[in-house]
Order: sequence, then structure tokens, then C-alpha cells
Amino acid sequence: MGASDIGPLTSLTRDCRLWVEDPGGFTTHRVGQFHHTYHLHPLFQLAEFEALAHELMPKKQVRFVRPGITQSSAFAHDSQHPDGRGIEEVFRRIQEPGSWVALYNIETVPRYKALLEDVLDQVRAVIDREQPGMFMVTGFVFISAPPSVTPFHIDRENNFWLMLRGRKVMNVWDRTDRVVVPADAVEDFIVDHQARKIRLKDGFVGRSHEFETRPGDGIYFPSTSPHMTRADVDPTGTEDPIAISVGVNFYTSVTRDRARVHQLNRVLRKCGITPADPGEAAGANRLKAPIGRAIGVTRNSIHQLAAPLLRGRKAHPPPPGSF
Repeated sequence: MGASDIGPLTSLTRDCRLWVEDPGGFTTHRVGQFHHTYHLHPLFQLAEFEALAHELMPKKQVRFVRPGITQSSAFAHDSQHPDGRGIEEVFRRIQEPGSWVALYNIETVPRYKALLEDVLDQVRAVIDREQPGMFMVTGFVFISAPPSVTPFHIDRENNFWLMLRGRKVMNVWDRTDRVVVPADAVEDFIVDHQARKIRLKDGFVGRSHEFETRPGDGIYFPSTSPHMTRADVDPTGTEDPIAISVGVNFYTSVTRDRARVHQLNRVLRKCGITPADPGEAAGANRLKAPIGRAIGVTRNSIHQLAAPLLRGRKAHPPPPGSF
């Protein structure tokens, strides 16, 4: 199956909506629910996702997980199917229990970039009043058949997560819950791209917000909010055997400044100082952010110079948008 032949986007999106029940009470700084009709959009259907997968596969933006992963597993994924399946076979067998495929950075395909922008345009006024300066909009699609999971992890971006097909249970934790993810673990992830300390432990689930979602449901959660999903087997055999969701992600001036503060905090922590989290001390953060930006500029310069010399070893650039 090749590229989609769906026509101009404007004719397809005008009837789709995304809304929060209480715009006045909604905040981009906390976990919240919303609703949408984008599950009806032609580009968000399984056949179109298969066409998209063919376009993304050469760029290694189609990802797979090993069999038997749990919500406690490290969120490791690979650009090759563990059984060596091609895209046609993956989608032909997508209803088999435990099937799992993800499409990363779908915004690199113009028709999906326009669609993701349309999704966020529906709530741009709500976002802009608290977090202006939206940039780097990205999209990630997860397709699976129960029983399947997406393991416990955090992301750098804010996320409007839309359920498109089937049923999933989403658990999300407050981003400030330092019992679940300590401050130094967040810094490791933001600054050094390391997630070793971000692990699901006994007792954590009870601290989360748990949502059972179906098509038309959505969950918003801010940057670095721990989260995970599962798609359970339907004992009645009457529900849709495929679960599909899409995360519409974005950075803002707020996520940028927090990343800058994390960079300086990382330096302070290595010097034996325990710094305040971003958001805990607004006055201090106003002083920290410019210094963190300078660290990012320096890191980026070093990264650009050193990357060719590392011969395949990872060279971590500074956090996206932070310099």
C-alpha cells in the first residue's frame, strides 16, 4: 500500500472538534480530560495509518517492542520488528493478541503536520493564555491489540492524547509527584536523555489518575507527567479488537524555560547543591533560565564539534528548544 490519496485537508477537518467541558477551569499545568471527534477523521483510520507506515519506515519512524513487555518494563523500542515482519504483514496481523506498532513524528508527512496543527488550533486559546509561544508540534500514533501496554515513562512535551479506536486504560501522575519520579531523575531525562531512574514501583498506581478511554475521549497532561497505558482483553469478545491512540505533543515558552532551569540545576546538583524544582521558586527561575540557556548554547556548540569525532557513540544535544 502506498501513500495516501486523500484530498485537501480543509475539506476533511472542518467537521472535527476538540473541546474541554469547562474551558475556564482547564489548565495546561495539570492533568485534565477533554473530548473530540477526530476519531472520525479519514486520516486517523487504520488503512491510512498503514499507508503512513510505508512512508515512515525508510526514516526509521516506525517502532516495535519486544514480546512480553509489561508496564514496568523499560520503554525500549526498535525500528525493526522482532520477528522480521514487513509493514504489510504487521498490519495484516494487527488483530493478533499482543500486536504493537507505533508511528513516530508523523508531522514529517505534510498532510499529518497540517492535521496536528488543526487539532491544536481547536484549543490554542486555552493553551496561549498560560503557555504562549507554542512550537515543535509532533505526533505519535500507537496501534495495538489486547493484551498490550505502553510502559511507564515521561516525555519532554505537553500532550493532548486522543483515543481513536477501541479501548485503553490510561494512568497519568502529576508531574510534580517526586515520590514517583524524583527531581534528579527528571533532570537525567531532560538533560542527558537517560531514563534509568524512571521505573514503575509497587504502590505507584494508587497515586495516579486513571482513565478508561474510548473513541472521542482524550487526556491532557503537561511535560514530564509520568504515564502508561494498557489495552485489556475483552472477556465478552464484543469490543473492537484494535486499540489506536495518538499523542499530539508540543513545546511552549514554559517548557523551554523549565528545560533551561533543569540544565542549570543539573550543574548545581553535580556541585553538591540541591536546587529547587522548576516551578517551585518563580523568582529564582527567572534568574536561572538565562544561565541555563547559556549552558545549552555551549552544549550545542560542543555537540556540533564533537559528534563527528565520537564514531557512533551517542552525543546528547541540549533539550529541544532550550537554547
